[in-house]
Amino acid sequence: MTPLILHLSLLHLKIQPISISLRELTPSLRTVTRAALPCHVQPTYTIIWKHPLVSSQVAKMEEEFESRVWDDAPDTDPLEEDEAMSPADVQSNCLRQFSSTDFIMEPGIFSTLKRYFQAGGNPEQVIEMLSENYQAVAQMANLMAEWLILAGASINDVQAMVENHLKQMILKTFDPKKADTIFTEEGDAPAWLTELIEHSTWRSVVYQLAEEFPECLMLNFTIKLISDAGFQGEITSISTAAQQIEVFSRILKTSTSNFLQSPEDNRHKSVVEFAKMVCHGQHTYIYAQVMLQILSQETKGGNNIRRLQQEISKYAINNGLNVTPIQLALNGAMAHPRAAQALAPMLARNALNPADITVLFKLYSAGDPPPVDLIRIPQLLELLIDALFKPGNKVNQEHKAKYFYLLGYSASVYETPKKGNRPRQVNRDDLKPTQQAIEKVHNICQGGKSAMELIAEINTLYQCIRFPVVSVGLVRWIECVVKEPSYFKLCTESTPTHLALLDEVVSIHPLLHSRVLSLLIELFESEFQDLEILVQLELRKMLLDRMVNLLSRGCVLPVMKYIKSCSTKGDTDISLIRYFVREVLEIVAPPYTVEFVQLFLPLVENEDITGSMNTDNDLVTEFIAHCKSNYYVM
Repeated sequence: MTPLILHLSLLHLKIQPISISLRELTPSLRTVTRAALPCHVQPTYTIIWKHPLVSSQVAKMEEEFESRVWDDAPDTDPLEEDEAMSPADVQSNCLRQFSSTDFIMEPGIFSTLKRYFQAGGNPEQVIEMLSENYQAVAQMANLMAEWLILAGASINDVQAMVENHLKQMILKTFDPKKADTIFTEEGDAPAWLTELIEHSTWRSVVYQLAEEFPECLMLNFTIKLISDAGFQGEITSISTAAQQIEVFSRILKTSTSNFLQSPEDNRHKSVVEFAKMVCHGQHTYIYAQVMLQILSQETKGGNNIRRLQQEISKYAINNGLNVTPIQLALNGAMAHPRAAQALAPMLARNALNPADITVLFKLYSAGDPPPVDLIRIPQLLELLIDALFKPGNKVNQEHKAKYFYLLGYSASVYETPKKGNRPRQVNRDDLKPTQQAIEKVHNICQGGKSAMELIAEINTLYQCIRFPVVSVGLVRWIECVVKEPSYFKLCTESTPTHLALLDEVVSIHPLLHSRVLSLLIELFESEFQDLEILVQLELRKMLLDRMVNLLSRGCVLPVMKYIKSCSTKGDTDISLIRYFVREVLEIVAPPYTVEFVQLFLPLVENEDITGSMNTDNDLVTEFIAHCKSNYYVM
């Protein structure tokens, strides 16, 4: 007999109600919200119930009726509402509920019985109705699960099976209006709700429902309970949390702390989730940015908080939100109305305007310029970089010097804040050399030089690369050039000059490592359909050489994580993974960090990768032996 037929046949038998409970599996099975499931699949509580058809039970129920403590009764007595109804109407209303499937398991059973009996109801009739309509669906589910365990299934598998089915049913049938009646019927938050949030499975269900039904009071209250219980770190992406200032403040604190403590290569994902929640509404954006602005004034960690502010603003701009007025207000631009009037239209339209650039140039070349922070807004800097270094962008010759000046000023000028009677001091010592370096590299990049002509300018480029702002512009130019479809098809060099320049950039500027790595990954994963297979392999080996150089300059874990992911996914030619492993083995030496060993050792131990490396067998053996004797690797 199949499990389905067995299940259906048991439902039609007049059997003794089951008293099996799955406490061994999970207490969360006993606390599934009633609002989520239809009546015939409501395992809300596990009730151990003896068959009520024994006549002595009737007398016992009548004796205990008055002395019973009605724990589940709401604060507002339904008997007061029944005063406006006739006893016959009250009985009819109660009998309609008693006739529903498994009503004996409903938490309101006792209050309904009280109403029925006080309206003169017949005890024998209600007992008969409750027993006839009792199908023991919840207990039957417990029994089936118990049988699965006895048949050899593991408890964890059965638990996952039941929980996944319940999750699907909840997400499919959840009714926010019924959920909100839980508070009106029971008068307060039910005890099972507190028990429910202790389990990660049901918390995840609440998070999914909260995204779909942000107006549901019951879900909003549950989100607050989850936050109060200390699980606010799980709800950073829940837009519902943005509607409750207490919950939102906790999440803001937790997310900010996590950002400060997390390594650079893990920050991007957490920042995106955090920014999504902050940008839920104008009120949340302003509240978060004001709090972060206050924190950014702190000596310790202030610069990192400023970076977080900028990442949130960048996310908002990329999603089409106009946050320019808020940005300028937080930067103190209102104290400098002329500068604010010039910045606002450019930032709002995300495009530079020569007239506004001229206004800013005059302000910042005067004797008492506005604060430099006003033109250090990342959006403005990116616009200036693109205008000067992105191929195809044309800047009026008459205004170029102003662009050079403003970009150089924002990147090199240092200000000493005003203290007491001492005025604000502006240090412009590095402004002129920075401005000159920007102009030189701009002329080289926009001059349309061939590869041979570019080699002739290599000394000038290497000298100017030491300025960080010049390196950013150069990387932007290289990104545009090497992404041209015909670039590698026409390239005859084993290592293109543009990519060789990136080697020099990463050796000087660690903060550009992630950007260069992103470019190399994009090129490595590109399809070069116009090139022969062997040429494509050589091209990817050259890109791996750039990654190895990046690794040697300190960008170790991000590079290793990417190569490990390539090996795991299996979509990269194994010879390329082998080439990378060989190159790395030749340049590394102990001691190693545990993280490096955990990422690199599985690649070295993989026979498919290193099995044919006969000439480098000593390197492989030495590395494995050293790691086995000095590290405990899971």
